[in-house]
Amino acid sequence: MVAVSISIDVPELAQAVGFYTNALACTKLRDQPPNSAVVAAGNLEIHLLVKEPGTNPVSNCPAKRSYERHWTPIHLDFLIEDVQGAVTKILEFGGAHEGHEKGEWGEIAYCADPFGNGFCVIRE
Repeated sequence: MVAVSISIDVPELAQAVGFYTNALACTKLRDQPPNSAVVAAGNLEIHLLVKEPGTNPVSNCPAKRSYERHWTPIHLDFLIEDVQGAVTKILEFGGAHEGHEKGEWGEIAYCADPFGNGFCVIRE
């Protein structure tokens, strides 16, 4: 059996834990000293890892960590019942709402956490 977890680099741990638990209803599972914590969304563990801005993600990579808004083809989708309620909480806890679509298939809001990491909240 293979298990999957997600790691998200953040510059500030308390703010990250607060955002993911309050805005997205994740459950805090544990602190992992010295600089990380684990929250859960359903059966998925999300590891919040403190990483300083401007540092290299890996030694042979020229890219530097930046906490401005950025895009990646791999992102999280939070499947929820109340998209508008989630957007209200996302904004309240420092996130961003960047667009919205509705259709017969459901509803989606394109968002970002306070550190520029993009994600979607979706009602199917």
